[in-house]
Amino acid sequence: MKPQSHAPILLADYTPPPVLIDTVHLSFDLHPTETRVVSKLKLRPNPKAAKKATSLVLDGEAITLVSVALDGVTLEAKDYTLTPASLTLKRIPDRAFTLDIVTTCNPSANTALSGLYLSRGVYTTQCEAQGFRRITFFLDRPDVLATYTVRIEADPAAAGVLLSNGNPTERGTLQSGKRHYAIWKDPHPKPSYLFALVGGNLASFASTFKTASGRNVDLRIYVEPGKESRCAWAMDALKRSMTWDEERFGCEYDLDVFNIVAVSDFNMGAMENKGLNIFNDRLVLASPDTASDRAFVDIERVIAHEYFHNWTGNRITCRDWFQLCLKEGLTVYRDQEFTSDMRSRAVKRIDDVITLKSRQFPEDGGPLAHNVRPESYIEINNFYTATVYEKGAEVVRMVATLLGPELFRKGMDLYLSRHDGEAATIEQFIACFAEVSKRDFKQFMLWYSQSGTPELRCTLTHDAKTKTAELAIDQVLHPTPGQPHKKPMQIPVRLGLIGKTGKDLPLAEHSNEVTKDGLVELTESRHVFRFHGIAERPVPSLLRGFSAPVNLIVNQTDDDLAFLMRNDTDAFNRWQAGQDYTGRLLIAAVAALRKSERPKPPKAFIAALAHSLADETLEHAYRAQLLTFPTEADLARLLRENVDPALVHKAIGLFERQVATTLGPDLAFIYERLETKGRYAPDAKQAGKRALRNRALALLFARGKADDVARALTHFEAAKNATDEIDALNLLAAAKGPARKSALDRFYARWKNDHLVIDHWFRVQATAPHETTLKTVEDLTKHPLFSLTNPNKVRALLVNFATMNPVQFNRPDGAGYAFVAARVKDLDPINPQVAARLASAFRSWRALESGRRREAKKMLSALARTKGLSRDVSEIVKRILD
Repeated sequence: MKPQSHAPILLADYTPPPVLIDTVHLSFDLHPTETRVVSKLKLRPNPKAAKKATSLVLDGEAITLVSVALDGVTLEAKDYTLTPASLTLKRIPDRAFTLDIVTTCNPSANTALSGLYLSRGVYTTQCEAQGFRRITFFLDRPDVLATYTVRIEADPAAAGVLLSNGNPTERGTLQSGKRHYAIWKDPHPKPSYLFALVGGNLASFASTFKTASGRNVDLRIYVEPGKESRCAWAMDALKRSMTWDEERFGCEYDLDVFNIVAVSDFNMGAMENKGLNIFNDRLVLASPDTASDRAFVDIERVIAHEYFHNWTGNRITCRDWFQLCLKEGLTVYRDQEFTSDMRSRAVKRIDDVITLKSRQFPEDGGPLAHNVRPESYIEINNFYTATVYEKGAEVVRMVATLLGPELFRKGMDLYLSRHDGEAATIEQFIACFAEVSKRDFKQFMLWYSQSGTPELRCTLTHDAKTKTAELAIDQVLHPTPGQPHKKPMQIPVRLGLIGKTGKDLPLAEHSNEVTKDGLVELTESRHVFRFHGIAERPVPSLLRGFSAPVNLIVNQTDDDLAFLMRNDTDAFNRWQAGQDYTGRLLIAAVAALRKSERPKPPKAFIAALAHSLADETLEHAYRAQLLTFPTEADLARLLRENVDPALVHKAIGLFERQVATTLGPDLAFIYERLETKGRYAPDAKQAGKRALRNRALALLFARGKADDVARALTHFEAAKNATDEIDALNLLAAAKGPARKSALDRFYARWKNDHLVIDHWFRVQATAPHETTLKTVEDLTKHPLFSLTNPNKVRALLVNFATMNPVQFNRPDGAGYAFVAARVKDLDPINPQVAARLASAFRSWRALESGRRREAKKMLSALARTKGLSRDVSEIVKRILD
């Protein structure tokens, strides 16, 4: 039986809305089970509509209609049609008119966390992508922009703080203090998905910011009472973001207040609602003992990301949801640049590419592949993907690479000025760069319309007699679902040639086809670049800085890679050479283990790694990256087919153990020398030291000796910050014996009352590769601190098991698949978005060896036959199976 069929929505079918909405006045009477919403709309015919509208369809879902009036006249039932998904007004005038709509909704019953919901005593909204229709009937689409005035009324004992978008204009009390209200006005037109409301008893952490033009902005972060002290880092990140955006892109904040609210139950990481950002509290709350260095970085990044949306997403929004990458890809690029400036550009670039290759490349190479700008969808929530976000950011980065910083800034300035206050498209965005650069971007637009990861096959030949080197690059574009044939892409490749002394050769002196900074542009299926006056064979350093999101295949020897590990002047490629070399060795290890052989890493690899570890000119965080080898998912992606996860796990474990045994004295020296003393700071320098020290600890632990386990346990017990405590817990949870139980029990006893920190306790048990892990995870779903209604708990336990524990999820008996499929069915009626994310863990099933492949398909097929699946889950399952 095939999965349930839902009609797709097509980009090609886009038409402008039949009417426009100029102003929206909303009145909320907050109640846990029956919140009353009064909506007053001023509408007018859209002059750009395809045809004159005589009727009007408004979106609505999971709400109750009380009344509707047109121009003050209450409509009777015969004047409209009401369905579970819409309200259709049978006749509307061919002129400006008003609508008054009264609805009720049940926030307490809203476990989908879309629309208005009540969780942990706080009323919260989440309207992106299509949650506003769960509040009131509306044209719930991003190309309908209106100004909003919002009045919120509530019991002050239940909701002492009342927030919405824009600036506060009035507050007061009613019924002798038994009720109170607040009025907010947002002067900037926005689509309904940017609407936000929060009501609850919250404490706040306050500060101010003076803009470049001298205006003072009140800043507040609202949290559960008692957690104000954990907001300082988020506030600091916000103020640095505001300064950076003024200096880098000329974007100044445009309201009198900027509010952030941290809530515990939230489907996303955060939401950029105009002037009222709502965050998952794990991306706001931080202190040295509760948040790791990675958490501090993530908070800094996401605070910046949501703030940057004020211009790239809010002031200029997307015309339709197919243009989602217009706001998300562009804003991810901006937050990546911000973090690069705040910390280490080289380390940040490595981090971003690791994320891209681990999340987006598998998406591009599997059944869920889709364009950066999709052409169809069934459920838009399923397209908040790594392709839209991370690959979308890479496409923007390529524009910046092709144009250079000055022209890129001019293009951004033109885009921000020309389309301010509009709902724009990708074509309008790219046209701004074409205009300022006088370049043709027609071929470049294929990055938005062709899915899949291009493959560049590169061969360098050298002729000593003619002192000529030739670099041939073939562009290969593999078929993806719905796209069997591809056109050649425009691909910027930054390259270098390194001579035997370890110095870069001056390319411009040897070739007129390469710019001084080593940039070439590929536009055909094959290019051959010639370099003259090259006496000896150079070693090519290709795709420097990861100048394009492609797979690179180069005819480099092991000696070439070892040479680059020691000498490449491009920090990213120096790291990448180590990854490539390690990948080769791991592939060979898997093949050897199939034959019961035990290969060892060659001396050249070990020597090159040791050389970099001893290089004090390199940042600590960078050296930690050099010591971090490809993951099990990375190796599975390199193997591509017939993957045995247990064998992959064994190969990586053996490799790390051998490296650690050989470099043991060096690693022990690093561990002892880098012990941090004094006050904790989350800055790049101190965090880098902890990263390198903890990576040395992890490799020493991989040897499996009793002394190594004891060292990790001591590290855990003596930890003075969350980074050291959590990193050691990760190691001990994956081990066996009394140290594991001791660490888990101690961590639980300390953090059981902190709903954020305890998520690490769930995660480390879910990702442990033990045979008993599945039973442990099953038992933990019944733990009193676990809840299927809390997305953070589901991600910590279930999603981590399915995506970060390939050995136990992909058990040969299929029990891991059966468990996850059952949890998808349990979650679907509670929260379809989270259920769909869990279902996507099956996306790489076709790459597995035949036995596991058969078991995975059986579970997917059974899941597809489940009656009543949501659009979210049924679309994911169908695409994975097709």
